[in-house]
Amino acid sequence: MAKGLLVTYTLWAFGGPVGLHHLYLGRDSHALLWMLTLGGGGLGWLWEFWKLPSFVAQANRAQGRKQRPAEGRPPLSLLRFVAQMIVGIYFGLVALISLSSMDNFYIVGLPLAVGLGVLLVAAVGNETSDFKNTLGAAFLTSPVFYGRPIAILPISLAASVTAQKHRQYKASAESETISVRLYRLGLAYLAFTGPLAYSVLCNTAATLSYVAETLGSFLSWFSFFPLLGRLVESVFLLPCRIWWLLVGDPGFNSTQFQEWERLYEFVDSFQDEKRQLAYQVLGLPEGATSEEIHRSYRDLVKVWHPDHNRHQTEEAQRHFLEIQAAYEILSQPRKPRASWG
Repeated sequence: MAKGLLVTYTLWAFGGPVGLHHLYLGRDSHALLWMLTLGGGGLGWLWEFWKLPSFVAQANRAQGRKQRPAEGRPPLSLLRFVAQMIVGIYFGLVALISLSSMDNFYIVGLPLAVGLGVLLVAAVGNETSDFKNTLGAAFLTSPVFYGRPIAILPISLAASVTAQKHRQYKASAESETISVRLYRLGLAYLAFTGPLAYSVLCNTAATLSYVAETLGSFLSWFSFFPLLGRLVESVFLLPCRIWWLLVGDPGFNSTQFQEWERLYEFVDSFQDEKRQLAYQVLGLPEGATSEEIHRSYRDLVKVWHPDHNRHQTEEAQRHFLEIQAAYEILSQPRKPRASWG
């Protein structure tokens, strides 16, 4: 049965952020992407308003005859590449929150999550990419910045570049019943949301700490670029600013904004606590100069280096790692507290 444009627009209007219109058109990868990102944060859903006629035409062409893969390679798309990067980072951040307690997370769990996010975007529409090469690039890049959340960036970049390099058109596939397609989408959705839901419900306190640490690490990536950091903060606070414009509350006193501000302050205070602990590890008072931090770090590393403490290797290793982590935290420039008023 031919797909109707009016039906597609109706589904887009009432269920677009969860991908109902893509499910109707047989674009299951796109539907799953929208389910997991709520329509690309709403922006992708709005942008599709002008793309729906072409989506319907493509679905009807594929339905009217046996679809054969187009010759050659799909054209390089900067938009798809950026989307792969963003979704890869998003999948990585969700994995950090829900799975970071698992053994060998940074070697197995993180590159797998980021690579699958990149591959999901690569499979949108009539395109796809090579599964093995994309995941292989993610796993090979995972040792870069091992054990640190910033590792998400090089992993996502490497996987996205590889996915673009091996992009290809999808081969023809047998049509499946809606029940089979829904079953597959449901399993994929549960695989993504299940660990996160379990972490939130069964380990709420630890999950809040993971969220704060992950968001704080994400914001700290921009510490060396103050203007870009402020831009990221503005994006983070954008929902409550939009709410202010809608309700006309110039004092930013609405309950919704206060809750959002409290979350941001929690993340910010969590980073302050980490800095205070880092000062304690290095035996320094708060506000110590960079020269004092470097001097204390150098002295403590000499004292606690495992090679110099073979009689107490485990304790030396623990202190050595704590000292390195403290020095890394204090080496980052202090991010000024944002002004929201």
